[in-house]
Amino acid sequence: MPSDRFTASYLIETPLDPAHVAEVLAGEQSCGTFARVEGESDALRERARANVESVELLDVADGPSLPNGWMQRRGMLQQPQTWRRARLRVSFPVSNVGANLPTLAATVSGNLFDLGEVTGLRLESLQLPAAYRKQFDLPAQGIAGTRELTGVRGRPLIGTIIKPNVGLSAEETGELAGRLCAAGVDFIKDDEVCANPAHAPLQERVKSVMRRVRAHRDKTGKQVMVAFNITDETDAMRRHADLVAQEGGTCVMASLNWCGYSAIQTLRRHTSLALHGHRNGYGALSRHPLLGFSFQAWQALWRLAGVDHMHVHGLQGKFSQTDDEVIESARDTLRPLADGVDDRVLPAFSNGQWAGTVQATWDSVRSNDLLFMSGGGILAHPDGPAAGVASLQQAWDAAQQGEPLAQRALRSPELRNAIAFFGKT
Repeated sequence: MPSDRFTASYLIETPLDPAHVAEVLAGEQSCGTFARVEGESDALRERARANVESVELLDVADGPSLPNGWMQRRGMLQQPQTWRRARLRVSFPVSNVGANLPTLAATVSGNLFDLGEVTGLRLESLQLPAAYRKQFDLPAQGIAGTRELTGVRGRPLIGTIIKPNVGLSAEETGELAGRLCAAGVDFIKDDEVCANPAHAPLQERVKSVMRRVRAHRDKTGKQVMVAFNITDETDAMRRHADLVAQEGGTCVMASLNWCGYSAIQTLRRHTSLALHGHRNGYGALSRHPLLGFSFQAWQALWRLAGVDHMHVHGLQGKFSQTDDEVIESARDTLRPLADGVDDRVLPAFSNGQWAGTVQATWDSVRSNDLLFMSGGGILAHPDGPAAGVASLQQAWDAAQQGEPLAQRALRSPELRNAIAFFGKT
């Protein structure tokens, strides 16, 4: 890849010539508009215009995937049309953008979703030259740092989520965190909807939880990582991060889509705490196959803001993503964004996960570098949270050793009871 250009790939649907649409797209997102204008010289276009690198024709659809007022005004939707789908690769000059993450996002997406020439457009992937990637933030902790902070090596991290999602007081949250530490978890996180509620103000909650975390560390030597949800206005997030650090914490969490690129960059540059990136809202950007973002492109942009962990959902879970999509998302986070740059982040599996989904996760990803989070799978275990954690540890050990889950369950009552209980749901 040339060091002075980055490349984006798109899936489009259009009744027009896809090659023509590709040129419209390239011009719209660089130096052009719908007509040649004064000042748009050949020299300027040579220097600043995006280039169409390839157009790959795919299939033909029966009709448009999305409504389109531009075509309707021209009577195109009332006429017989062939709705072509194609994959485009377009390269952009690095000098058009520089190390400006919001503008990079606007360049590779921006108004493209509104183009009149398409009835579907999806940003599929983003490829960056190494020198350009290095101009952006790297993870402060990443996989290696997270392992160092938690002391977990040779296996996945096992985590859980504070439940109920909201409603517990600060003291009740701290008491639950203490029980979870004693149960043997490596990681605890707030739910995305619990940030700074009136019934459990963040300042009080951090102090209550960290008092138990420090006591557990002093007793056992193990520092449990807690991802406090500090999602808020930017200055408030910096204050919240300082509080977590002062209390001996090692991680904070933010809802990426709702905070925005600039806020996450500011937070990253302010603190060396592990930054747990929550993807809530991603479904609105991705669920239609011909609109929005594929995960590779979405996570690439957020990794340029310097996050350390990235949610990928979970296999056989409660949300709409297919298992194939979850698997590929995890692999995306474990791939460097550019050659020679170790900016991999820890994939966080969550939603409906329990001991019974461990084998499928291991078979699919074949990596220990992941965070396996189980809320109900730990907290709802019929024998209590400690048994829930033990069932996950037993399932992961069996999977890594190549032992069938049912065979391990014969000598592991926590796993056996988990299978009997959760296997019916």
